Amino acid sequence: MLSTIQIKRDTYGTEDHQMVRQALIDFLSKEAIPHQEEWEKQKCAPKSFWKKMGELGFLCMDIPQEYGGSAFDFSFNAMILEESRRLGIDFGQAVHSDIVAPYILRYGNEEQKKHYLPKMVSGDMIGSIGMSEPSAGSDLKSLKTTAVDKGDHYLVNGSKTFITNGYVCDFVCCAVRTNPGLPTEGISLLLIDKTLDGFTTGQPFDKLGIKYQDTCELFFEDVKVPKTQLLGDEGMGFRYMMSDLPRERIGIAVESLGTAIGVVEKTIQYVTEREAFGQSIADFQNTQFKLADCVAEVQVYQTFLDKCVELQIKHELTTEQASIAKLKATEMQGKVVDECLQLFGGYGFIWEYDVARAYAGSRVARIYGGTSEIMKLIISRGIFKEHYMAKKQAREKQQEAKASV
Repeated sequence: MLSTIQIKRDTYGTEDHQMVRQALIDFLSKEAIPHQEEWEKQKCAPKSFWKKMGELGFLCMDIPQEYGGSAFDFSFNAMILEESRRLGIDFGQAVHSDIVAPYILRYGNEEQKKHYLPKMVSGDMIGSIGMSEPSAGSDLKSLKTTAVDKGDHYLVNGSKTFITNGYVCDFVCCAVRTNPGLPTEGISLLLIDKTLDGFTTGQPFDKLGIKYQDTCELFFEDVKVPKTQLLGDEGMGFRYMMSDLPRERIGIAVESLGTAIGVVEKTIQYVTEREAFGQSIADFQNTQFKLADCVAEVQVYQTFLDKCVELQIKHELTTEQASIAKLKATEMQGKVVDECLQLFGGYGFIWEYDVARAYAGSRVARIYGGTSEIMKLIISRGIFKEHYMAKKQAREKQQEAKASV
């Protein structure tokens, strides 16, 4: 197995890490893997499973103890993501634990924290994030869902799409436009409970892969959201989202790594057992070279992502670093899974084989959380930041000169 030749990893090296890791493996092996086919038909994992995850402490692991969490650092969250994906399990916990909960912890008031966070930790409330819209995916500046100030409440109208956990969630952290006359300064975040009148959801999409990570549309028709549900300050939503995106993107990168590790492990086992032309497939040099490349890819990205996790723990991970991690790790995932599927031959195309599920699920990693093209744009802006700053200063000087004439 790959684990016997992996480089030593200090990132998840403590006794606590190993204890949590083994407990998670035991739990998912019993409570998730046997039910994948059933959940895929339902297009979502049941809330009872979320509740069990919470009871065992696998949700929102870095939330402070005063709000019901374990107060572990981000490395535990990352380990949960990586190990879950190594086993082929993805039901939307990343959105819940690594996007919504951190938003509330960082920007919420005390009342909001005490109301939502303990229930998110326990699995009694499932959180979702409402950013993408039918006409605004990666371009968050163009979102059209409005929240009109009505005194003691906002009147919300609009829709969201491609929303993970949208069908099973109990509330959504929703990006809305509170001031239509402003571009980014007019965007705010609201915590919108699903019980509110006028808040409805579509049926989960029939997706190419990750079929039981429910994804659907959300609709808001004259939804009265109390002013107390404003997260942070009005007009700061865009800045909040931009500042927290690095965590989301390093999470996706870690998931990609986990998927690649799991597929390579299963492929090594398969080619060792499968025979062709009187010998195991593992005895063919082509097989050995292909898997040597895959193992090398995994270990190179593993080292970089471990460093990124360390930076995230210290809140030092930059937008550019997170974008590099997501861009390259998701590309690596696609390449490695494709190479491994080839070694399975016709069986790699059969859905009951994990490699087929991984192949279908891997493609979206280069789309959600910001497309690969957006990642390249962010990286290039970082490269040429000084260049653009100099051009901006030159234009400002020219304008000042013209104004003084």
